Amino acid sequence: MKTLKNYINGKWADIEGDSYIDVENPSTGEIIARSPLTSRAEADHAIETAHAAYLSWKNVPVARRVAPLFKLLSLLQENEEKISRTLVEEMGKSLPDARAEMKRIFENIEVACGMPVLQQGNKLIGCSFDMDGEIIRLPLGVFGMIAPFNFPAMVPFWFLPYAIASGNTFIVKASRQVPCTMNLITEYIDKAGLPPGVFTLLNGDRAIADAFMEHPLIRGVSLVGSTKTCYEVAKKCAANGKRFQAMGGAKNHLIVMPDARLSNTIRNLITSCYGCAGQRCMAASVIVCVGDDTYRTICDEFVKASRKVIVTNPLDPKVADEEMVMGPVISAKAKRFILDMIETGVQEGARLLLDGRGLAVPGYEKGHFVGCTVFADVKPGMQIHRTEIFGPVVCIMKVTNLDEAIKIINDHEYGNGASIYTQNGFYVRKFKIETNAGMLGVNVGIPAPVAYLPFGGMKNSQLADIKAQGKAVINFYTEDKIITERFWEEEG
Repeated sequence: MKTLKNYINGKWADIEGDSYIDVENPSTGEIIARSPLTSRAEADHAIETAHAAYLSWKNVPVARRVAPLFKLLSLLQENEEKISRTLVEEMGKSLPDARAEMKRIFENIEVACGMPVLQQGNKLIGCSFDMDGEIIRLPLGVFGMIAPFNFPAMVPFWFLPYAIASGNTFIVKASRQVPCTMNLITEYIDKAGLPPGVFTLLNGDRAIADAFMEHPLIRGVSLVGSTKTCYEVAKKCAANGKRFQAMGGAKNHLIVMPDARLSNTIRNLITSCYGCAGQRCMAASVIVCVGDDTYRTICDEFVKASRKVIVTNPLDPKVADEEMVMGPVISAKAKRFILDMIETGVQEGARLLLDGRGLAVPGYEKGHFVGCTVFADVKPGMQIHRTEIFGPVVCIMKVTNLDEAIKIINDHEYGNGASIYTQNGFYVRKFKIETNAGMLGVNVGIPAPVAYLPFGGMKNSQLADIKAQGKAVINFYTEDKIITERFWEEEG
């Protein structure tokens, strides 16, 4: 069993005490690693080390700042399968999902390598008489990031390469539940040629998060987590004068119009709802059917397709070539919450078309498995509709027209993502303009933007005005300096 370490000032470091937590394989219940609980004092020391590195790193020419990222990209691509399998082992998502997560890491590094263009400012000649105006973008210092369990590899790379390439130093707090993947990735970061202190990895709990929000040398914090946690982080960062990106909960709706192409739509719905066992911020959990015929058809066909999803340990070699494999949820606690929410839906009067409770996976009896679960006759205001369940539980709703469908989405507290299935351009245009969600899809079940575009929601799904990844995030990691200048001709 591996004992993880922190990575500080270019070296692997043990914690000073003997406080560790177990890392569990959610498919088997096996303990696969021990992760250290970093103390507040150690976190403060790491922040100060990162700040010392920033003082020289900010002056390195941008082309040299991105050079280690090119090397890191090659290292990660060469070891993609090893990292993917580590991710599956400790998180439980399928191998195809893990490999897709790696592809998004590659995309974000590639975009950040364009920093010589992304960080360019602007100049206006003749802003006034004999005067010029200029905007330059300069780095700020040390930034921290709190990683989630569901995408422990990809989400840090919404931020990490951009922060470093723009001249800042960066600290990742690895997911407490899923730390091994980022630990392995850090082994390749160590080989990429960054100066000591430019990148830091810390393992632990809230002590690190508190250090991020309170230490005067931290300039900003990025987080993907529950909306409740995001509010706490936002308030504390605001009180301490820090920038923050707090990306919270979601309840993503998919609208199915009568003219949707059925076979393509059903296949898309299954992937969107059950990928990562529903444990992703872009997972669809509500299907809104327009019209009686659409509703009946989707209920029948979606349940039929849901029964074909294979639920097991994704690393079981017998399922390696299967199209749709769903692994466990992350923990026994998460499983209990999901089962409680299914019971809540039954008590609320929703019609349980497919019950995923009581699922036993032969050979993996200690795993945290929940089967595909489908509710029909779900009404707005029901708790199963309001709550982010974060599991393989799907609500199906019926409306009479597109206006009603959009109203359901707009009335919900979350506004992360939403999609529509149709071939009608009028419906699409109306949906794009009127739907209040940050990321929209047309015949796309998971409207997660590629790395060139910003990632982020609306309403209670995002507590920040700067979204993740792409060109937009450069504004988070740099400060605009606006210069007005004039030179008089030399006398004599």
